[in-house]
Amino acid sequence: VQLQASGGGLVQPGGSLRLSCAASGSFFSINDMGWYRQAPGKQREWITTVTIAGSAVLADSVKGRFTISRDNTKNTVYLQMNSLKPEDTAVYSCYAGISRTRGDPAMIYWGQGTQVTVSS
Repeated sequence: VQLQASGGGLVQPGGSLRLSCAASGSFFSINDMGWYRQAPGKQREWITTVTIAGSAVLADSVKGRFTISRDNTKNTVYLQMNSLKPEDTAVYSCYAGISRTRGDPAMIYWGQGTQVTVSS
């Protein structure tokens, strides 16, 4: 099982970016999917989670600016980031709870981080 993240880059303050994270490989089901971020010199911060049914929760720091969604037909989770601020600069990592076979408990898999830099 692999998670492949993409979409990071350099953006000016107030701008937008959309991150994607696709799961591939052999598995039975994907449960929760979401994103964390880690800024230089800071602890990893949970950003958002979306359930298999599409219910989402977001951290207060990004609420109203970021939106998480998923396409279960593509095994992909998206993070739409609007009104970006310099303090959003971080490495963003996706995760997914994946059951490899029917009846197995979900295990957390991580994608590689993607750098988001917000700067003028």
